[in-house]
Amino acid sequence: MSQEETILKIEGMSCGHCKMSVEKALQAIPGVVSASVDLAKKEALVTGTANRVALVKAVEEAGFDVV
Repeated sequence: MSQEETILKIEGMSCGHCKMSVEKALQAIPGVVSASVDLAKKEALVTGTANRVALVKAVEEAGFDVV
């Protein structure tokens, strides 16, 4: 199965702790190989085979909004 890159636009992040919370939530999803958040762009770049619905749910459960 090939790795895919998914970019999520995320609202509500304002600090390094927010960044870490989102990365940790995304990395806990089965199929995620890596997840990195760019606070300045308000984006998360996720590599792996996890589906977008699961990624969005993880971000929302961490207390942030995917737009």
